[in-house]
Amino acid sequence: MAIKTLADLLNEGVEGRGVLVRSDLNVPLDFPVSSDPQAIASGGVITDPGRIIASAPTIKALAEAGAKVVVTAHLGRPKGEPDPKLSLAPVAARLAEELGRNVQLAGDVVGQDALARSEGLTDGDVLLLENIRFDPRETSKDDAQRAKLAAALVELVGDDGAFVSDGFGVVHRKQASVYDVAKVLPHYAGQLVAAETEVLRKLTEDSQRPYAVVLGGSKVSDKLAVIEALAPKVDTLVIGGGMCFTFLAAQGLPVGGSLLQEEMIDTCKELLEKFADVIHLPRDIVVADKFAADAESKVVPANEIPEGWMGLDIGPESTARFGALLTEAKTVFWNGPMGVFEFEQFAAGTRGVAEAIVVATGKGAFTVVGGGDSAAAVRSLGLPDDGFSHISTGGGASLEYLEGKELPGLSVLED
Repeated sequence: MAIKTLADLLNEGVEGRGVLVRSDLNVPLDFPVSSDPQAIASGGVITDPGRIIASAPTIKALAEAGAKVVVTAHLGRPKGEPDPKLSLAPVAARLAEELGRNVQLAGDVVGQDALARSEGLTDGDVLLLENIRFDPRETSKDDAQRAKLAAALVELVGDDGAFVSDGFGVVHRKQASVYDVAKVLPHYAGQLVAAETEVLRKLTEDSQRPYAVVLGGSKVSDKLAVIEALAPKVDTLVIGGGMCFTFLAAQGLPVGGSLLQEEMIDTCKELLEKFADVIHLPRDIVVADKFAADAESKVVPANEIPEGWMGLDIGPESTARFGALLTEAKTVFWNGPMGVFEFEQFAAGTRGVAEAIVVATGKGAFTVVGGGDSAAAVRSLGLPDDGFSHISTGGGASLEYLEGKELPGLSVLED
């Protein structure tokens, strides 16, 4: 079934109309070390504005076409009530820079201030509502509660309004601002959602071989479904990060104090038996005596991790071997760092894998970085965004799409 896009809406005309945009502006923040409520209320410092930058084109196109744009988004995981540390104030300021125009921030989600500001919008104005998850109805399992919040959101853009879904990172959630508003308003996929969907379609339906997948991160359980979905379709499945130690343990190897999901060991054994010709594990590990940037570290074979030491990165031999596999691939999907890249001495594995993917891109491969941690690694390591075919903003949503699950926020857009 077809999904209408932003281009369709712009062709229909938006001048003078209210348009509700669901964006994904859930960026990482660093907060000042202070107990002063005023310092906390001033908001954190955005450490990676990638999602704001990716969300801006859709908002800008609507504003420039004369729409009265009302943006809704979340930040962090507030417990259904206002939390000063999770205010969208710093996001509004950064979004205004990106758009080159003023962005109002409502003092509430759908309350008096949001309503008053929305009524005062003129053509081309942009209003950002306060963190949508400050309202408990956003994530409610009660359909009626979510519908009430959706109705309040619709009131902000009026009867002739439209809804643009542009937060790919939340389309796997059945939430009021993602799903329920689309059942009430004429609905369209924004530029970001349309682009992400097309990229993931290529990964699942139109991938060139050899096809390599790189999975990292901490837990096997988080990636189990995607491993099961992709392993039969790919030529190479590289596993690093904290999750590799459960696989090493499944081979009967000692992992010292490394991250381990004991309840997943039998599952990993089954995966290794079933996909022995596809799964590639590290052969050497950078281990540390503690989890710290200044830890003592050394490189050991993967089968000789000492008791009391923990693996915090893949070793140089593994980095080179994985890199050789990746540079020859025609399609690459990468989700999850190879180690604790935030600490310089444990960043080499992630850097090496990322650089190999950049080489593959340069040789004409279709390469996708999926997941917030991987995207953050690309930027923190100083690698160019254009060294990859696509850097996804939708970690969990991307994985669920690749697993073959139905995403409520996409299916509701279908006409």
